[in-house]
Amino acid sequence: MSGLQSLQQLPQALRRFERQHCVIDRRLEQEIWGQRFPNPIGLAAGFDKDAVAVPALAAMGFGFLEVGTVTPKPQSGNPRPRLFRHRELHSLQNAMGFNNAGMESLSRRLAQNWPPPVPVGINVGKNRQTELMSAGEDYRTLVRRLKEHASYFVINISSPNTPGLRDLQQGETVAGLLDICLEETEAPVLVKLSPDMEDDEAVALARAAVEAGAAGLILTNTTVNYSLVPEPQATGGLSGRVLRRRSFELLKAVASEVYGRCILVSVGGIESASDVYARLRAGAHLTQIYTSLIYGGSLLVRRLNEELLDLLEGDGVRNVASAVGLDV
Repeated sequence: MSGLQSLQQLPQALRRFERQHCVIDRRLEQEIWGQRFPNPIGLAAGFDKDAVAVPALAAMGFGFLEVGTVTPKPQSGNPRPRLFRHRELHSLQNAMGFNNAGMESLSRRLAQNWPPPVPVGINVGKNRQTELMSAGEDYRTLVRRLKEHASYFVINISSPNTPGLRDLQQGETVAGLLDICLEETEAPVLVKLSPDMEDDEAVALARAAVEAGAAGLILTNTTVNYSLVPEPQATGGLSGRVLRRRSFELLKAVASEVYGRCILVSVGGIESASDVYARLRAGAHLTQIYTSLIYGGSLLVRRLNEELLDLLEGDGVRNVASAVGLDV
């Protein structure tokens, strides 16, 4: 992150970096919510929590970025160490706990780089000390303060690292949170779901969210299924390769119910262009990566886009938009 921030201070170097990393091809583009997404590969929330590197990350070739999770007040997160690698499995385990500089800091940084080169979503969550019964007011405060600088919002109720947060994953509760957010903004509002729900629970929650006005769903957050790794830490959520199967399963289950009624965003274990292509065909308009970027490096985004074009051409599919939902 320090390197990316330094790069932003050197315009010529940033342009050179962009030429090295970006793939510009109309076949990758989509128009979603009236916005142009240059390609379907985005950066998941949690990487740039405070929007300190938006220009550099856009220059890395992402089609969109998601900043946050941001809370109304700054908070330090959980005690360190809180981020661990399972190298042999190309996976991570994090117990960060919504560490961020707060909404005022995020607002200032986004204002400095607005409008952004690519769509920028804001992932919002409640402060740790806020009681669950008052969580709605945290989300209201966030959306009201940040709505001028959001391509879309994501209601984060699925992180395993804030005690009690996943208790908000109830149909009526989600509908209430959506009502609150939609009262404050005309931007699209999405809901991010946990992979640890049963399929029927996730489908029911997805249905309730869409009926309450959700413009999209993000599938999925990290998992607390520690049986997926041989030596898990005692806390935190797993991401990366070990999450690939479950996130794909849940995408297909939810798409069978709500495909065509909202935008689906798939995240979890995506490492290759084949993964991206499979998620698109299963009903996702967009995908996100995080852990694979840690292991694959900055040129991963370029490689995914280039290889995705090869897959489209090989199947005779005209463009990304035409691939979405082919297997639904």
